[in-house]
Formats: sequence, structure tokens, C-alpha cells
Amino acid sequence: MDDELRSAAAPRWRGQAGRLEVWYATLSDPITRAGLWVHHETVAPTQGPPYAHGWSTWFPVDGPPRTERFGPEPVEPASGPDWFRVGDARIGCDECAGHAGSLRWELRWKDAGRPLWTFPRAAWEHGLLPGAQVVCAPTAQFTGSISVDDTVHRLDGWRGGVAHIYGRGNAKRWGWIHADLGNGDVLEVVTAVSHTPGLRRLPPMAFVRFRIEGKDWPAGGLPALRMRTALGRSQARRSRAQRVAPPALGRSHWQLEGRIGRQPVLIRVDQPENRCVSLVYTDPDGATAVCTNTEQADVHVEVGDRRWSVIGSGHAEVGLRGQAAPVVNERIPR
Repeated sequence: MDDELRSAAAPRWRGQAGRLEVWYATLSDPITRAGLWVHHETVAPTQGPPYAHGWSTWFPVDGPPRTERFGPEPVEPASGPDWFRVGDARIGCDECAGHAGSLRWELRWKDAGRPLWTFPRAAWEHGLLPGAQVVCAPTAQFTGSISVDDTVHRLDGWRGGVAHIYGRGNAKRWGWIHADLGNGDVLEVVTAVSHTPGLRRLPPMAFVRFRIEGKDWPAGGLPALRMRTALGRSQARRSRAQRVAPPALGRSHWQLEGRIGRQPVLIRVDQPENRCVSLVYTDPDGATAVCTNTEQADVHVEVGDRRWSVIGSGHAEVGLRGQAAPVVNERIPR
């Protein structure tokens, strides 16, 4: 593992209270558009002992998503190639495996590309922000298997990413996108309002990173200050987005629009409600947050005269801290 990947992927937590560390993998079958999300957390509460836990969500071709949780258990020190381990659930430099309830996964991935620094690398390495994220494997190709009850799904050529988060907890509001744009091009977005005093009254700050033809843009990973974020169906502006894809009833729409450098940029997300799962988090300070996630989103992108559309295999999430979501549907009735 080279120095850049080691910086992006190696565990950051050193026993401090009030910290949250996450590794996650999201992947989709480009043919059937089935998807998987595997999420691993180390939580160090402001009061009480630290613990490790996580979940796996299967997004089938047809039917609602299914989530199963693993842990919580005492934190195990990372060893060997593993970045995180709780029970038999583990994630490391080229492997993610484990089981939770009716779900079992055995995944391996390869990515010839370098990490994608969604936030400035210096902010990640020196803890300059309340929280930060980096994509360790932004153009990963997955093989392996997923078992759901007694049915085994073989993976070959699934596409996605493996990412790492470290900080003091979830934002007040946030949105996230990972979109495979094809031919090795990829988009990563984190847009959020911090819950820390002095920052919580500001509009969402967008960190937008493209990798196109092997080059990262914009350079440096600074926030896109001229990008406006509209999180939620009622806020999204439709006038320009309608030229990309007309909105459909029953979908959760959100978008970013503005300029990066001299280029006009529009990024529009549709998270169909029947393809989403809503999950509850607990932050280190004891506050709760709810996210709505899918690996089957539609993502439409405009950068100047260039256009991309990712239909049914975009990875996207919106979240809210401190309030209950209208529907928390992680446990789908059997």
C-alpha cells in the first residue's frame, strides 16, 4: 500500500472521545442495477465506552431494499491488512467480508487509480474540519458474492467505490453522491451544513470532485463556493433540470447548481422512494440522525457543454441530524 492510499485508508482514531470513523463500500451491477451498501463504524461517545458496529443493505433488481445490522461490539485494534473488524465483519485494502442476519457478503476489489480527495488532503491529514471524507478506491471493480437468505448472487464487474470518513459526527444536513460516469470518469460530492456552533447557520458547503480522463477537477479539493445546494423535493429548482430529465412523481429530487471556475455546473439527483432505505445513526454526542440512501439513484450532470446521465446505478444519500425521518424503513417485513 503506497503512502497516499495509506493516508486515505488507515485508521485515524486514537482513543479520543467524541469521534466517529467510518469505512463504507457502495457498488452496483451495471447490467441489472442491483446494488449493495456495506457500512462500518467506530463510535467513541463523549461519555461511555467506544464500540464498533455497522450494517449491510441489499438493493435487489425488483422489490424493496433489505438492511441487516452487525454489532455493536467492543472495538478491536486494526491488524494486518484490515482497517476495521467487528466479529467476522471486516474491511481492508482489497477485501470486504462478513454477515449480518440474512445477508452474507464476500467482496474483493481492484482499482488502479489513486484516492480521490473530496476534501483537501491537508484538511484530512491534519483534522482541520469537523469531519472529512476521502474515496480510497473511486473506480473500484468488484468480484465475489452476496447471499440473501439461501440465494447466492455472484458478482463480476460490479462498479463502485470504497470511502473513509473521520470526524466528530454527522452534519446537521447533508447530501452525498458517487456516480460512475463511464470510461473511468467519476463524480464524488459531499455537500453539508455543519452542526458545530458558528457554522450551522450557513448554507450547505459543497465539495465537488470529478476525475475525468485521469485528471482531478477542480484542483485542490477546496469547496465550490459558487455551487448552490437544494436538498429536498420542495427546494429543487426545475427550470434547467427539466431539460436533462423531467421530474417524476414519487421521487426525492435534490440538486447542486452554479459555477466551478468558469464552467457552469448542474448536478441533479433523483432518489426513487421505492429504491431507498432510511436508517438511524447515533452520533458520539448522543444525538440521532437519519439518512436516506440508495445505490439505484438517477444522476444527471452538466459541466459546460458536457453531459452525463447515470440511470439506476448512481449512489446517493441525504441526511438530517437531530430529527426523525418521516419513514425509517431499515427493517423490511419478511
